Amino acid sequence: MFTQTNSSLKFRPASTVMRLARIGSFHQSRLSFMRVLLRRLQDEAWTFDIPLWRIDKEGVGVATYRAIGPKRTYTLVAFSHNLPAEKRSDRVIAEAWDCTFTLFDGEPSEQDIERLSKNVPLQEAGRVSETELSLSRANRSVRLFDYVVDCLAKGEQPSLDEIQPIGYLMRTTAVYGSSKFGSADRNTWCNREEFAGSFQPELLLVWLVRAFTIKLVEHLASMRSPQTATTFAPEIKRYLGIGNSTGLGMAPFLMTHPSLLHSWINARETALAQIRAIENPKDEHIQIFSARLDNVIKNLKYWQVDDNRQTQKIKQLHSDLQTTKKHLTSSEILKNPNLWDKLYLWAESNLALEAQEQLVSLFIEPYGELIDDLAMTMSADESKYFHIDGKMLLSELKSLLQKKYAWALKIDFSKKDAIARAWYVSEEKLEPRLGERFEESIDKYEQPLSPARDISTAFQALQSYPEKMSVADFLLACPEHRYAVRRVQTTANLPYAEIYDNTISAEMLPLDLLRCKLSFFGATRFDPKSDRWLRITMFQGAPFPEELQQRNLDDYIYITE
Repeated sequence: MFTQTNSSLKFRPASTVMRLARIGSFHQSRLSFMRVLLRRLQDEAWTFDIPLWRIDKEGVGVATYRAIGPKRTYTLVAFSHNLPAEKRSDRVIAEAWDCTFTLFDGEPSEQDIERLSKNVPLQEAGRVSETELSLSRANRSVRLFDYVVDCLAKGEQPSLDEIQPIGYLMRTTAVYGSSKFGSADRNTWCNREEFAGSFQPELLLVWLVRAFTIKLVEHLASMRSPQTATTFAPEIKRYLGIGNSTGLGMAPFLMTHPSLLHSWINARETALAQIRAIENPKDEHIQIFSARLDNVIKNLKYWQVDDNRQTQKIKQLHSDLQTTKKHLTSSEILKNPNLWDKLYLWAESNLALEAQEQLVSLFIEPYGELIDDLAMTMSADESKYFHIDGKMLLSELKSLLQKKYAWALKIDFSKKDAIARAWYVSEEKLEPRLGERFEESIDKYEQPLSPARDISTAFQALQSYPEKMSVADFLLACPEHRYAVRRVQTTANLPYAEIYDNTISAEMLPLDLLRCKLSFFGATRFDPKSDRWLRITMFQGAPFPEELQQRNLDDYIYITE
């Protein structure tokens, strides 16, 4: 495995990669967690069935989807409800949903289903147990959902012209795990081979929800008109993924998990460095890259959003990728060695960030044998970074701080624009929020989500103490800087653990944090609804459980007509 210590590889410096504008332009790749999950399910020949389907003609009831692996079985327990239109909301404060779900560890008994029926539909207001690995809920995309049921009931296939602009029949508004609301703690399953990596139980739930959604509309169509109803044609239903609405609740994650963030970015940057080091790419790999590039360009016409900023980025991406195609055909670059390195350097000088990062994902596509194992490095034992090295001298601490956080020390935090925002937790839903410091009385509720300011403040405090003083003695005198000191020590040897921007400035866009994390999940069609929440599509084009062994997983993410 290549690492940052391999001097023959060209790793992008953290000062280039870890800027909000760049990580906010990331795209899904072979290393994204959805694709990692599906490769594992396929490689290990998992099988799937529906042990229980107890849903009536109104779409109300319970169903189970069972995933059977080499060692363990997991079961999606899905509750479908008859939700009045006025109660349907994507907001986290909603109290009712069209469907609610949990992923059960094993096979639930009737007693388990009865217990879950009294809690899962309540979501935050209910409580699950250590046998439940994740919890979720979803609402219908009403117009498309009703249109599809109507078409299938008539014996007709829905039109792709109607399906493509939306891309999903249901969208989740949250997927919880890791001991939330009583669910299993991560320590109970994190060492299972099938969940190696990040967010695998949660994404298994979402993938099974997608299959359930298709079955649900086919069932409703059959109940409405049993004589004429049909089921989806495989070439139609593959265009339907699962939607998701994501807001500020997810944004602080990248700041509160620096070692995990490093593991994600480092895997992607290692893959890029390995591929840039290839001197003579094979023709077949160039052809795969070119085909994926064509598919991305074709797919861009379906990435339509109302947000003006993202619309302009999409238009620029389309133009830049067309420019890339012309560059590949009009220059001699394909005939020369070091193609990928030269193409990357050309892109860095000629294309906007959105296209640069799209090309990084495309470079990785042909090289599964080379880089897929990196997915197993995309987790972190965060507990080993909790300890503070109290024996360290302040001289060493200051040196680390100046080396890693020189960018932060240049920010003038006496200016209002530099501290315009404050992160806090809402009383109503205990969810992260971002407020305007000089317009709201939120200072006393502020969370430690401004590493740049906190470390700059700690650095100023260090100036009043002797360099031969120990960190332990310094923190006895100034305990308020424990967080900053721990962070400096944590990130010292993790190049990609810190975002090189001020996360409380007036210019900061929370969407960049969301986009970065969701790209690692494998999301597509980022659709901002404000600067603080967006919609995405998950698993669009992916195989369904019954066709997992027959489909090429590498092709699905770039489906075209």
